[in-house]
Amino acid sequence: MSESSREMPKYQCHKQVYALKIEKIEQSPADFECEGGSYHITPADAGYGAFPVPAAFVDKHKPEAGGYYVVYDDGYKSYSPASAFESGYAPI
Repeated sequence: MSESSREMPKYQCHKQVYALKIEKIEQSPADFECEGGSYHITPADAGYGAFPVPAAFVDKHKPEAGGYYVVYDDGYKSYSPASAFESGYAPI
């Protein structure tokens, strides 16, 4: 196989997603864990309470305060760093 010096194709996003900016992520107290998560995310957006996320989500996505908890139309849940999210999405 030969190496190619061509630039990879470039794509532009046009998806609509649901997202909340993350204020903090904390390990959940024992009584919160029974609701389905071992961590909870507190959104920075006003009017939204903390919600549980499984340890597997935190292990896989490594979310950080200031980034975004993202849910796609098919239900897939992910994390996006603020710079990547804010450069590709605008509120609708």
